[in-house]
Amino acid sequence: MKFFVTGTDTNVGKTIISSWIALHLNAYYWKPISSSAQNESPDYKIVQNLAQLDDQRIVPCAHSFKTPVSPHLAAAIEDQYIDFDDFVLPNLDPLVIEGAGGVMVPINNDYKIIDIMQKFNIPSIIVARSSLGTINHTCLTIESLKARNIPILGVIMNGEKNYENRQAIEKYGNVKILAEFNILQNVTYESLKKIPLFNIDYIPELIKENI
Repeated sequence: MKFFVTGTDTNVGKTIISSWIALHLNAYYWKPISSSAQNESPDYKIVQNLAQLDDQRIVPCAHSFKTPVSPHLAAAIEDQYIDFDDFVLPNLDPLVIEGAGGVMVPINNDYKIIDIMQKFNIPSIIVARSSLGTINHTCLTIESLKARNIPILGVIMNGEKNYENRQAIEKYGNVKILAEFNILQNVTYESLKKIPLFNIDYIPELIKENI
């Protein structure tokens, strides 16, 4: 069972959601490209701490940068180059892969995050805000993935519950909302463990065949 956790934008909650899934599945975790400020913990460290994963369950980043910007720019600033061939799907199970930013974020002059997703061809989970603007951003992400025939497991809405936005995304995006994840005041292993993982029965039969 492998998942690629992407988002409609940066800072929509991909890392928290990845931690939540990895915790409940005791999964391996991989962030292919990491870019965080020097005074901040990288996402893989956050996930390892929140999900309480041992070192063997953290797959090393293919590329790691200290400049918190888009991967293509971080690489240029730090005089590096991101080679698309560097991204090889680990033969590990279960595995949670977390993307960088949204699906159209560039990694070099020729490729974007969505190209990595297409290469791996595993079920994707879209993390979206529940607030104003999410219908447009989420449906655009859905359309981009469908155009590449990338399997979509569903959407997780992060934030205060919004029935109208949930209903609209399910209708116009033709996807399942896997979970509505309320923003936690105190994010810890204990608080994430108390939240049940999304119901496996929500997974469409077509996606079940892929996992």
